[in-house]
Amino acid sequence: MADDNEPPPDSKLTRTKERWAREGRFLTGRITRTEDRRLPPGQHLTKDWPVLDLGVVPPVSRERWRLDVYGAVETPVFWTFAEFAAQKQAQFTSDIHCVTTWSRYDNEWEGLATRELLAACQPRDDARFVVLHSYDGYTTNLALDDFAAEDALLAHSWSGRPLTDEHGGPVRLVVPHLYFWKSAKWLQAIEFLTEDAPGFWEVRGYHNRGDPWAEQRYSGD
Repeated sequence: MADDNEPPPDSKLTRTKERWAREGRFLTGRITRTEDRRLPPGQHLTKDWPVLDLGVVPPVSRERWRLDVYGAVETPVFWTFAEFAAQKQAQFTSDIHCVTTWSRYDNEWEGLATRELLAACQPRDDARFVVLHSYDGYTTNLALDDFAAEDALLAHSWSGRPLTDEHGGPVRLVVPHLYFWKSAKWLQAIEFLTEDAPGFWEVRGYHNRGDPWAEQRYSGD
């Protein structure tokens, strides 16, 4: 009979996480803000959830949905929705800040934390950026540290219900500390890169990072 206090077996995954801890990788996390600083400058609150997209809502069912994770990673991932849902799931409550000046507080999400995805695919040491590819052809880029924020996740549910098509279901990215155009809807693929590659809005004049509290709306901000 095994000793109940025996440590779990060593593995490539545990060694990788230990190295991340030593290097202090992915330290970008949830920032606690006082109530008077919760709303970024230039934003107004709404209780609705406005719908913004490129004019196309791709009809992707959970049965047809696939997620491909590739590029500068040690272990590429190719999941069906069932395989995605079988991973460790998380629940986060966070705010939304849209570059069009509306914000919505206390959104309840459920899905796969991006840090769990990183543990599964194991980014290479030279990986610095990710590009999100959506089923409607949309792309957006993030620094790897932003993608790995403590409360960032690949969400499949909102307020206890599956994400609707119009809001990005079956699965969308949610990165609460950046403007919401960075949280790609209808997620199809995540590409890890060693060099940055601006996405759809970034090459059309939007800011490359999109920090709401710095009002990084456009490229000159």
